[in-house]
Amino acid sequence: MTFVGHHAPSAGFDSPFDMLEACHERVRRMLTLLTRLEQHLHQHGCDHQARQAAVDVMRYFDQAAPLHHQDEELHVFPLLLESADPSLHAVVQTLLEQHKSMEQIWARLRSVLQDLSRCEDGQSFTGLPAGEVQAFSELYAQHIRLEEHIVYPKARAALTPEGLRVIGEDMMTRRGVKPVVW
Repeated sequence: MTFVGHHAPSAGFDSPFDMLEACHERVRRMLTLLTRLEQHLHQHGCDHQARQAAVDVMRYFDQAAPLHHQDEELHVFPLLLESADPSLHAVVQTLLEQHKSMEQIWARLRSVLQDLSRCEDGQSFTGLPAGEVQAFSELYAQHIRLEEHIVYPKARAALTPEGLRVIGEDMMTRRGVKPVVW
């Protein structure tokens, strides 16, 4: 069973919501990898594949996921909080709470993945914290559904092309990406 070589869809910064949705696809892939890693550990213990999967998952949730959450908290959620719709306010509050819960679960998972990334071939490994992978996956699934079915469509409708451009430029800047000038 191979863990490496995942490819996610790409999107450009000129289309910020496509970028956010592409990030969701990467989240799904990383959560699948995490689930497969959990199963692999039970069958094979620590080996090169397990270490590599641990590194890949940590890289994603340490780097890309926090930037994604910042994108939402800086540009998407404030738009909806400006609306007069209290149901949108409630959804945004739920999403903000979920971000905090995700960070807490991730801290626990990361600690174990860090140890796993340093284990030696054949070393027994007790596995990931009981139920944490499932809880993390389920929380992200709920979160993504709310964003893709409620939040993103509402925010998209509220933005002008200029607003989308500003968001895309900010996303690039925070990632250290230089705009392409033709």
